[in-house]
Amino acid sequence: MKHVILWCSVALAVANWPIDAAVGDWAYWRGPTATGMAVGDAPLRWSDAEGIKWKVNVPGRGFSSPVVAGDRIFLTTAIPVDADAAKARLVEHRFVVLCYDRPTGKLVWEREAKAATPHELHHPTYGSFASNSPVTDGTHVFAFFGSRGLYAYTMDGQLLWQKDFGPLRMYMTFGEGAWTWLEGDTLLVLLDHEGNSFLVALDKTTGKERWRAPREGNTNWSGPYVTTVSGRKQVIVSASRESVGYDFTSGARIWWARGLGQNTIPQPIATGGLVFVMSGYRNPNLQAIRLGRKGDLTGTDAIIWENTRGNSYTPSPVLHDGILYLLTDSGMLSAFDAKTGKPHYQQQRLPKPYQFKASPVGANGKLYLATETDDVVVVRMGPTFEVLATNTMAGESFIASPAIAHGEIYLRSERQLYAIR
Repeated sequence: MKHVILWCSVALAVANWPIDAAVGDWAYWRGPTATGMAVGDAPLRWSDAEGIKWKVNVPGRGFSSPVVAGDRIFLTTAIPVDADAAKARLVEHRFVVLCYDRPTGKLVWEREAKAATPHELHHPTYGSFASNSPVTDGTHVFAFFGSRGLYAYTMDGQLLWQKDFGPLRMYMTFGEGAWTWLEGDTLLVLLDHEGNSFLVALDKTTGKERWRAPREGNTNWSGPYVTTVSGRKQVIVSASRESVGYDFTSGARIWWARGLGQNTIPQPIATGGLVFVMSGYRNPNLQAIRLGRKGDLTGTDAIIWENTRGNSYTPSPVLHDGILYLLTDSGMLSAFDAKTGKPHYQQQRLPKPYQFKASPVGANGKLYLATETDDVVVVRMGPTFEVLATNTMAGESFIASPAIAHGEIYLRSERQLYAIR
């Protein structure tokens, strides 16, 4: 009977996956349901001395998260052509897509998408020229390098098409990093910067533009998110000037709401007719917005609840079993009832002072928090805070978010890619 129940649960999850993927894959940087949750289980305890299935050196510098489809893992990176001159940073780089064999860690193929000298810098500590995470449907893999273009490959590394949207001008030259979203045969790309900003929908097979929605945006490190409202799909974008819902088919604006603070980064996330948008820097705010209305929702009762304490600045939230988990960059964890905004616990400190840029991920009742300094902390999911394990990987720093696929964890540090059994 347990097997029947488990099979039905997996089938229901697959039916609601926004990203085309096989059961157990991690085809999008926030997982198969875009909630930060994996299908199945994942290891609880390991260290740099045990529990490591394999590790490989990753060339260059890149903070994009790994994605997994079948026996393939995909990463992007930027490799300086002249390593001795790399400290200057505005030197020529090779923008590269890497494909690894999931069982062994062996490099299957490497493709140089472009060689170019970036026109502006990135954040010296938390930025890279390859921070946009790829996405795959198990047939194609799409790698977005922002100002250096968008590239579509087969799973064997054959280039199918490419597009150049021109250079972006980012606030304080902090660098680029918005993700792309794959919905059926449509690829969505958001280009918000200190210039002409827009959201564009492309045919994933040809790269042909289907529609383009101009935006009165400024720099934004968040990206597009798709959910279904009354049988119709909406593309939701959170941003500091206003969050907006667009019609998936045409790109027409449906609703908008102001209220978030500066430097929006976390992914929107939706459940039960609510979408949660968040900012955690200057004038932080989290808004739970009831979907289904049109026009300006600012200050209306469509905004069900808000929160200004303990919001994530960089990490995206995890949503599971009606609980919304938020992690601050300074290492405080909160768990809210998604419907009401009532905290189960709020701004709970972890065992040690930590800093975070990687987003948390979850599997089978366990929440994984990959820190900037050595440790991956595992917390029990649910209304009560409890640390289950602290896994130390001495000397490692994790900026990219983990991936969980087929019962294993894939961790990208600044120089390595790990597979945890």
